[in-house]
Amino acid sequence: MELQQPAELMARRAPRSLPGQCALLRRLVLLGAVLLSAGAARALDCGGDTRPCRIASGEYHIAVPDGWQGGPAVIFLHGYGGTGAKVIRNTDLVKRFTGRGYAVIAPTALPWRDGKPADWALRDGWLTYPRNDVRFIRDVLADAVARATLDPDRVLLTGFSRGGSMVWEVACLTPSLVRGYAPIAGGFWLPATGDCAGPVNMLHIHGFADKVVPLEGRRIENPEFGSFTQADIWQGLKLWRSENGCPSNPASHEVTSDFWRKRWGCDTGSLELVLHGGGHRLPKGWAGIVLDWFEGLGN
Repeated sequence: MELQQPAELMARRAPRSLPGQCALLRRLVLLGAVLLSAGAARALDCGGDTRPCRIASGEYHIAVPDGWQGGPAVIFLHGYGGTGAKVIRNTDLVKRFTGRGYAVIAPTALPWRDGKPADWALRDGWLTYPRNDVRFIRDVLADAVARATLDPDRVLLTGFSRGGSMVWEVACLTPSLVRGYAPIAGGFWLPATGDCAGPVNMLHIHGFADKVVPLEGRRIENPEFGSFTQADIWQGLKLWRSENGCPSNPASHEVTSDFWRKRWGCDTGSLELVLHGGGHRLPKGWAGIVLDWFEGLGN
């Protein structure tokens, strides 16, 4: 079945929203989904890497801090061929978030074809996918809000590689779904969109020496399906500057031994880029950078 994007998002550009309006939109979207799928808040009856939380369109795994009484959350989207269970089994990654009071939600992508690895449904001009993953992530969030009393106004969406590309996709099509977006080593694919539904808070992290998802993009040849192309990250950032009303020149630069950072001063939302000197990987210290940035948004 071919991926169908939400008609209201593809038909026209959404008006730019104030922070309070974005919070209201998030609550309305989540409330609608919860009423449809959950009915009412219920006790957390799933969790860890062995007990997935199941909804009609798929499953996710969740880990919460000790003594959890509700609060903020990080949704982490795995890379190509991964699963939510593998994310939760990465105890070092999970503890970096739960140690600061965040629940960790790890949805699982579907195989893009029977017998093939799991992959996120992106507009990449390559394949059709069995599920609309923008809607799936929305429904995962709604279900987790009901099960685990998450605060819908303090949710961060992050992900690595193809998961990072899915973060860009969700941000573009449903910008007010969560408070902040922090993709790592993933961006748009061609044919890249020239217009998104509104401004976002985005922190993008990428390796300067990444050869799997180069900053400049790359063409990939597949003997069975032909070619497909990773879009230029710089071009994607140009689009986000346009969406957020940011000037071309950054407002500030920060250079340390490990990271090079740019921040733009924007009319709406926020935009930052963090580069590290490595390749296609999660750099050391990335979780702290992401959470410090997210909490600086006024959460």
